[in-house]
Amino acid sequence: MSLNVVTLVGRVGGDPDVKYFESGSVKCRLTLAVNRPTRNSDQPDWFNLELWGKEAEIAANYVRKGSLIGIKGALKLDSWSDRATGATRTSPVVRVDRIELLGSKRDAETNAGSSSGGYEDEF
Repeated sequence: MSLNVVTLVGRVGGDPDVKYFESGSVKCRLTLAVNRPTRNSDQPDWFNLELWGKEAEIAANYVRKGSLIGIKGALKLDSWSDRATGATRTSPVVRVDRIELLGSKRDAETNAGSSSGGYEDEF
């Protein structure tokens, strides 16, 4: 048996980085800060997120820096060759399957600059 499930709730660290491809696909990258309680204060853990398709479009339209979201997805490792050294590098990325906007409707309108409200998906 194998299991690769990531569920996180946190605040978005920056506006979405959205790319549209000629094939019609949409890709969105975000960073997510999730507070980890410590003795003296909360320390954020930062996660890189990757969304595709419908979820990417939702993030592009409704998510902005500071938005509170919940995500469910799987952990994957991106790998590439370092241009300077030729060494193989890896970076963990959460491939998001589902996103839920957790802020209020007013927060969503303020963040998106729209009066159409937010999108919610069942977790």
